[in-house]
Amino acid sequence: MVAQIDSNYIKVRPLKVVSRLVSYVFFEGRPLTTKGQWINRFLFMLFKIERYLPQLRQVKKPLFVIGTGRSGTTILGVLMSMHKEVGFLNEPKALWSFLYPFEDVIGSYSRGPAKYRLDESDASPEVIRKAHRLFGFYLWSVRSARLVDKYPELVFRVPFVKAIFADAKFIFLVRNGWDTCVSIETWSKRLGVDNVDERHDWWGANNRKWHLMLDQLVATDSIFSGILDEIRQLSCHTDMAAVEWIVTMREGLRCKEQNPDCVLMVRYEDIVNKPSESLIALLRFAELDDDAKFFSYSKNVLRPAPIHAPFELHPAIRPLFDETMKALGYPV
Repeated sequence: MVAQIDSNYIKVRPLKVVSRLVSYVFFEGRPLTTKGQWINRFLFMLFKIERYLPQLRQVKKPLFVIGTGRSGTTILGVLMSMHKEVGFLNEPKALWSFLYPFEDVIGSYSRGPAKYRLDESDASPEVIRKAHRLFGFYLWSVRSARLVDKYPELVFRVPFVKAIFADAKFIFLVRNGWDTCVSIETWSKRLGVDNVDERHDWWGANNRKWHLMLDQLVATDSIFSGILDEIRQLSCHTDMAAVEWIVTMREGLRCKEQNPDCVLMVRYEDIVNKPSESLIALLRFAELDDDAKFFSYSKNVLRPAPIHAPFELHPAIRPLFDETMKALGYPV
């Protein structure tokens, strides 16, 4: 589906199709493993022009969907895009790469040095100014009052985002670790491609994301100190995915503890099994009004996802995996 648009989307709120297409074509970019990457050079040219435009719309209380990829972040973002007040950007990493050139851990737009973590010191006045201009231009373009930006890796950049948007709010989406890891493995095998002398898959260009994660997140966390050498030798996608899930979930829990007023943890399973209750709570947190078409669309598209049985994990990471499952409230 182009821009996550299906027949239900068109039927419930057809005018939102224009908003999604504008987001997809002019702001989100085309990452590795996708076609049409030639458009990226034109997007960056547009961004250069947009940063000099006046502030066409204020960015108020933006919402960021964070967590681990393959945890339902896309469907949550698409649901939010159906709200009458919302403009939704689905992983606009091209835009973020333009704002801060050293943030691209995948290697879609830059192969230079990259930082997994970003904090207040990385939000220079120029970065802040550009971010408000570009996101404001986006909201003006799609005639929306509120921004929802789904970019899971921003979980490691909450202080950076808050330095840019002081009133930002974060939806920390979690999903059972077994299901998340299987989904990551399946995605990588299905969409991974060989490009000349590079492998492009879930882990970026030639495992760029994996190596940056090991060096900048895993190696600096004391809980991995006794098993770091074993983790560096992992090659099974589910084992690697489990490491990413552990690191990301622990980071999200820290963010929630440190920022209880602006971080809401939501379980994917609750959204698909108890949508009315979960989505009402989400709208209250986001300070968005009830919207009948938003709820109608949610009712039409939400279905429980398959539950995967536990599988064999490398013994070095299994205890941390189980500990993280417990911390999130999942049975072990």
